[in-house]
Amino acid sequence: HGIPLGIVSDRGTQFVSRFWKGFCKNVGIDLSFSSAYHPQTNGAAERANQNIEKYLRCFISEQQDNWSDLLPWAEYALNSAVSESTGHSPFFTVYGFDPPVLPATFPDTTIPALDEHLASLKETWGRVKQALEESSAIQKTKADRHRRQAPVYQVGDRVWLSSRNIKLLVPSMKLAPRYIGPYRILRRLNPVSYALALPPHIRIHNVFHVSLLKPLLCNRYTKVRAPPPPVSVEGEEEFEVEAILDARMSRGVLQYLVDWVGYGPEDRSWLPATEVHAPRLVRAFYLAHPRAPGGHPVAAR
Repeated sequence: HGIPLGIVSDRGTQFVSRFWKGFCKNVGIDLSFSSAYHPQTNGAAERANQNIEKYLRCFISEQQDNWSDLLPWAEYALNSAVSESTGHSPFFTVYGFDPPVLPATFPDTTIPALDEHLASLKETWGRVKQALEESSAIQKTKADRHRRQAPVYQVGDRVWLSSRNIKLLVPSMKLAPRYIGPYRILRRLNPVSYALALPPHIRIHNVFHVSLLKPLLCNRYTKVRAPPPPVSVEGEEEFEVEAILDARMSRGVLQYLVDWVGYGPEDRSWLPATEVHAPRLVRAFYLAHPRAPGGHPVAAR
């Protein structure tokens, strides 16, 4: 009750704003952020959310428009369920006693509607308890089956980064590389979170859970080529274009999707056509895609 001592956020925009950070600092709230794309960082809250979803799935209507009416029941069930780790319900942990529960049996009344309502409450409560117990058992089994020792990386190590949560500029994500990089580890925040040295155009938070990383395994026969440096063209540094992959109009400006020599799909970028100095590749693109923006569609015959 009252102001929380700390809040763990999944980096929602409302939590990373300067206003919210300043507010939390002034009222003494410790604001923590989970690592990118890994909700397990805030495991307790995520498990509670999963339990609530499990309960709502059992009872929600086909139109899914009555979930808000069911939330008080879900809250009551969760707060009165005994935790395996503490041996007490959350309610007991806070107040020192368990909340009143529905009796095992109800005496008969002379009001049929009341008898029907009490019977419905008893049935609902039983199904709630069963759903929560099944959910807890399933989650524990799955977690134990997939739990394994997390690898330990050192600052300076190079690792591959899973592309699962990164939007690559490729025609089909099913055929996209599963990992991109390798990228250098800048620092180790805790045993399971690492900060990577990402290129500027990958505009995501650079802290990742260890489950999204894979070590770069090298032997004497393995050669990992560094991306080629820019070349000097009329006194300015430019990177070599390998191919033009797509074209679009953005705010009235023609842009090309550029693939760079020596770089992967994660480094592809949209550039204004005036900044792409590769006329041969531009012609090749429009020969293959004559109806693309900026091209000259071939008349139908």
